[in-house]
Amino acid sequence: MATERYNPRASEPKWQKAWDDAKLFETKNDDPRPKYYVLEMFPYPSGRIHIGHTRNYTMGDVVARYKRAKGFNVLHPMGWDAFGMPAENAAMQNKVHPKDWTYQNIATMRAQLKVMGLSIDWSREFATCDVDYYHRQQMLFLDMAAKGLVTRKSSKVNWDPEDMTVLANEQVIDGRGWRSGALVEQRELTQWFFKITDCAQDLLDSLDGLNEWPEKVRIMQQNWIGRSEGLLIRWPLSADTAPAGETELEVYTTRPDTIFGASFMAISADHPLAKKAAENRPELAAFMEDVRRMGTSVAALETAEKKGMDTGIRVVHPFDPSWTLPVYVANFVLMDYGTGAIFGCPSGDQRDLDFANKYGLPVVPVVMPEGGDAKTFQVTEEAYTDDGVMINSRFLDGMKPKEAFNDVASRLEQISTGNRPMGERKVQFRLRDWGISRQRYWGCPIPMIHCQECGVVPVPKADLPVKLPDDIDFDKPGNPLDRHPTWRHVKCPNCGKDGRRETDTMDTFVDSSWYFARFTAPWENEPTDPKAANEWLPVDQYIGGIEHAILHLLYSRFFTRAMRDTGHVGIAEPFKGLFTQGMVVHETYRAGSGQNGRWVGPSEVTFDESDGKRSAKLIETGEPVEIGALEKMSKSKKNVVSPEDITDGYGADTARWFMLSDSPPERDVEWTDDGAAGAHRFVQRVWRQVSIAGETLAGVAPAASADGAAGAVSKAAHKALKAVGEDIEKLAFNRGIARIYELVNNVAGPLGEIGEGKGDDALKAAARQATEILVHLLAPFMPHLAEECWATLGGKDLVSDRAWPTFDPALVVDNEIVYPVQINGKKRADLTIARDADQVTVEKAALALEAVQKALDGKSPRKVIVVPQRIVNVVA
Repeated sequence: MATERYNPRASEPKWQKAWDDAKLFETKNDDPRPKYYVLEMFPYPSGRIHIGHTRNYTMGDVVARYKRAKGFNVLHPMGWDAFGMPAENAAMQNKVHPKDWTYQNIATMRAQLKVMGLSIDWSREFATCDVDYYHRQQMLFLDMAAKGLVTRKSSKVNWDPEDMTVLANEQVIDGRGWRSGALVEQRELTQWFFKITDCAQDLLDSLDGLNEWPEKVRIMQQNWIGRSEGLLIRWPLSADTAPAGETELEVYTTRPDTIFGASFMAISADHPLAKKAAENRPELAAFMEDVRRMGTSVAALETAEKKGMDTGIRVVHPFDPSWTLPVYVANFVLMDYGTGAIFGCPSGDQRDLDFANKYGLPVVPVVMPEGGDAKTFQVTEEAYTDDGVMINSRFLDGMKPKEAFNDVASRLEQISTGNRPMGERKVQFRLRDWGISRQRYWGCPIPMIHCQECGVVPVPKADLPVKLPDDIDFDKPGNPLDRHPTWRHVKCPNCGKDGRRETDTMDTFVDSSWYFARFTAPWENEPTDPKAANEWLPVDQYIGGIEHAILHLLYSRFFTRAMRDTGHVGIAEPFKGLFTQGMVVHETYRAGSGQNGRWVGPSEVTFDESDGKRSAKLIETGEPVEIGALEKMSKSKKNVVSPEDITDGYGADTARWFMLSDSPPERDVEWTDDGAAGAHRFVQRVWRQVSIAGETLAGVAPAASADGAAGAVSKAAHKALKAVGEDIEKLAFNRGIARIYELVNNVAGPLGEIGEGKGDDALKAAARQATEILVHLLAPFMPHLAEECWATLGGKDLVSDRAWPTFDPALVVDNEIVYPVQINGKKRADLTIARDADQVTVEKAALALEAVQKALDGKSPRKVIVVPQRIVNVVA
């Protein structure tokens, strides 16, 4: 029986058009069915999508198609995170306007995504650079400002000298800008901030309720918020060393119990005391200037060499007036954290120990393991950071650290310095307010006006949007808005005098912190339709990379609270379920010295496997190529695989299937040509099998059976139906795919028999039903193939618009169970027996097994323990 090969080039556009014509995926807010919102983190329109995007969006699409089949009104939208520096860089390099570059890329990437057959409601599409979108973002900004959630203040910032803009601490990687790679500088600028710190405790406490988030993401956010309970200690300055007018140094510590192990104070280069100390010490001033050039990211602080310089100032120990300690300016202390000052206890902190050893400072152990000997316990190269008992700590000796903490706190609370206690219990957070000012053109304008008479005043809502001017030049570095001849000049809305627009634009993280709410009603004049937003939100299933675990997710959580407080939504948490998918990785290839060691793409390389070794060379020149490690796909290393590389030859369904079948979705998947070819072979196998069924079972009514060969087919189909649905619910796509493989195998034999004229009516009916179930199981994963198969079976409607089949509970229950049988605690055999067999029957059957008989050697067992439905243990 000849069957034509499945042709995805013909089938896939046909079915995509059928879906579009039926407006199958356009979602109505007034649909009475229960709502389900699935969303993948929207992409930046960089130019082209790669196969990693395909994996991400296919995962969401499987969920969307499945939930739609289960009777939900599904919202599955798409947009573009479209502002940012790459567009400005392209404008400078290619002499193209950022708007033109962005929208051209969007058009290209939209077309690529549509080829994948994603069930997206494209009618709700927007880009964050659309005036309609950032108009509503400006409305939100004004509402937040009116609520006191926006502030403007002078602060130390990370300045990228190449992109000429401010970077958040998180955007500084190893002291360099995350996009430009330039060494970051420190500058003092007046910036706009969102007061995320007002929500710090709530953001922390609410993590406990996000039980559908990965635990690692919740921990990362918890650590970033960084709540700590400690003591603010006011250390008196030694009068003979103190600069004029200075009397004390405030230090916040979470370990006041180690106060007798203190050997130095360390302060930030921006601390007022440091600045005073440097007034007459040029070498200290120069050191502080060097410190200021260092990045302020956590990574930069942890990896940089720890350096310090003695200020000459000394503090007096709170419990011993005769004991003074030196005050250093140190490069690992930031003014933004705590009080900008710490006390160093080298024996209990590795950073402090390294610093003390470098500068010859005392190291006094103050905590030792329980049962240790205080006379001999020492700390030299490795700090002791575990729990234990206090030593060398006077009145604290013998206490546990927690008890010593409270003792020190209570004593210092009773000692006055000036009109205040020397010690004060405090809760602090590592989280800092979110600086949103960016000195660039391609971003959402901040709707504020500077007036010499009135100060800083908001743009009236009636005057919104503040649009970006189109006539911009990028011939000079810096923000083009600052030098625009007309745009920044405006009348003050209060007094009518000449004013100046705010020329900073918003951090692009603002754009992505509320887009999920806009999708619920993108046509509204207000930022949201609160009724629609409250019905759709929180997003039921959000899918995206782990790299967004802190910034994007934390900012979105804050923004949702701000939108609640300003009346735009009625919820606090934006995402109910979160899934962080693994990356798609690919080998890297580097040409030899003749090519200057440049990176080359997979399409430029040919491979040879001989003598068990795999080698590569350039197709063009034949020069050898070094095969590198598996790495995340990136343009810089040219290991990007475009979806067209597979869809042009194999079709979108093959790409979708391979992306989800190779490994669990939370893990990285390695792209290989062999894997794609294998997925395509399965597509052809399914097509042949269903085509045969369409011919041999034409006119057969589908029906299940419980007995014989037909029963075996029905049970396999219904078990697969139940299991695949459960797997999709758990996002265990690779397991669901494995079950579909099994079902194809289980149905193949009976279909072959039927094709040979064998098999009774019951087998034919069961095979027909099993084949229909198979097509429905395929539909979320390979929707085009499923539609073609459904039509081949005689279906007149779209399988994408059909309900998910219902499994028969009686057909998914196994009547038999397998008991592992242990002899003296070691497994020796398996016992297959009826599930409802009583304990006596199970015991007799176990003792009759050959392995048990051999072990007993004719003797009676001392004991037989049967754990129902679990295990049998024979004690010989």
